[in-house]
Amino acid sequence: MSGAGTPAQSREETTLLCVPFAGAGPSFFHPWRDLSAGRWRVTSVELPGRERRILETPYRNVVEAAKGSVDDIVADLGEGARTVLFGHSLGAVLAYELVHLLGSRGVRVEGLVVSGSPGPWTQRERRATGLPDEEFLARVEEFAGFRHEALDHPEMRELILPVLQADCEMHENYVPSTDTPVSVPILSLRGAWDGLVTAEEGRQWQAATTAGFDYAEFPGDHMYLVDQGREVLDAIAAQSAADGA
Repeated sequence: MSGAGTPAQSREETTLLCVPFAGAGPSFFHPWRDLSAGRWRVTSVELPGRERRILETPYRNVVEAAKGSVDDIVADLGEGARTVLFGHSLGAVLAYELVHLLGSRGVRVEGLVVSGSPGPWTQRERRATGLPDEEFLARVEEFAGFRHEALDHPEMRELILPVLQADCEMHENYVPSTDTPVSVPILSLRGAWDGLVTAEEGRQWQAATTAGFDYAEFPGDHMYLVDQGREVLDAIAAQSAADGA
């Protein structure tokens, strides 16, 4: 964006910054631009190793990924930008780290929406990291509840597998950079039949904020958001309106 109206527009418009889950890229959230019905400018964090950055080495540490991404995010958002962050699974803990960083960079973070994730201090008991390729993919398929069809094509699998392995490694080894809670409201979302994250674990995020907290469930398993995009955005809008009241 450019032009004389950019600074004022950046301050007035709220951006929904989406943080991809393991193996995903920004394109997953492209349909949300239309589904958002003009309520936000929807944009995504672009991590190395996927889509336009597919030839770059992926991160293997969440804290390093947040620190390595924050400059590009700030440049995209603009000075004084009002922002709500959304992250699912791996994206939830990465978004949590980004909230800590963005607050000191002049970005007005107005809310954090975490999805399909236990609180930041809880590590997954069953792991995929370090397993041989086929066992790894079977475990990830078990976690996610579906198998990405691209993994059945050798050429695509060769590109996707290393990124998926790196993403799982950084998620499963994640340790928060600080014990200090964020000072923005948190909305925690979960698929009602998620076998990977319990309702109790979804509610652990209440301890991660000194501001408001809410929790909601949707029909579906761990990857409920694939079919519930519009409903998720409606929940974010309702929570944002309540926090602003």
